[in-house]
Amino acid sequence: MTTTAITDQGSATGARAGATTGNAPPARRLRRGPGTGGGPAGERTPRWQIYLPLGLYLFFTLVPFYWMLLFALRPAGSTSLVPWPATAAHFDKVWNDLGFAVFFRNSLLVGVASLVMTTAVALAGGYALARFRFRGRNGFMLALLCSQFIPGALMLVPLFEIFRELALVNSLWSVVIAETVFQLPLSLILISGFIRNVPAELEEAAWVDGCGRFRAFCAVVLPLLRPGLIAVGSFAFVHSWNHFLFALMFLSSQEKYTIPVGLNYTIGAESVDLGALAAGGVVAAVPVVIVFAFIQKWLIAGFSAGAVKG
Repeated sequence: MTTTAITDQGSATGARAGATTGNAPPARRLRRGPGTGGGPAGERTPRWQIYLPLGLYLFFTLVPFYWMLLFALRPAGSTSLVPWPATAAHFDKVWNDLGFAVFFRNSLLVGVASLVMTTAVALAGGYALARFRFRGRNGFMLALLCSQFIPGALMLVPLFEIFRELALVNSLWSVVIAETVFQLPLSLILISGFIRNVPAELEEAAWVDGCGRFRAFCAVVLPLLRPGLIAVGSFAFVHSWNHFLFALMFLSSQEKYTIPVGLNYTIGAESVDLGALAAGGVVAAVPVVIVFAFIQKWLIAGFSAGAVKG
């Protein structure tokens, strides 16, 4: 019994000494479980499982655009699946004969005016919602959110009556005002979220340095809101550029039509000029593609800023 006790004590002492001097046996390496390292037991996910779904999605996304370019560039009556030899006759027809130069100018005016008005009003209202606490603030935010569930078609008749009393029917300003009103709720919610991500201590430091509230906002907060303003403004422009219902309802003369309404009138009662219709679609799509190509960096940054509270 004594010998056994001494042996056990010696073993325990040796184990403690080994642990102290770093000679302890290495810990067993844990095996990766399912779902780590890209697959079961740490295996990498095969590339085809990533590229196949992405390729299918890209195919179904780009085929309609290719089909539109095909009809716009190939000669009338051709059945070739390749737009060669290419022709610009359809673009010349829609731009000069069908008046798409005027439609393009009208759409540009409506889009830019809606962008400026929506961004300016949303910036002022979003700052008030983000920085001030007042009675009914939560209810107001809830009302803004619920207004997004109201279809714009339900408001066409009341809006038409209002614009008729204001002598704005068949004026581009009627479309601009309607677009601004219907885009403001979501823009207010987004801008207020962006402003809340800017620490109020930055403004307070500017106040201490002698700046007023407006000057501190312009010097400190506004530069940090650039991604959010670009995100809100780009959606306001694209929505106004593509919207068909308001322009169809409030504009009655051809010199006031926007591109969506002009495209609608290229469809005749007996036949459809597919080449002209496709060329008009290309004219309508190119500005939007160019805008998103230039602002995609700030657009992604704006979404990221609105997702995480700083």
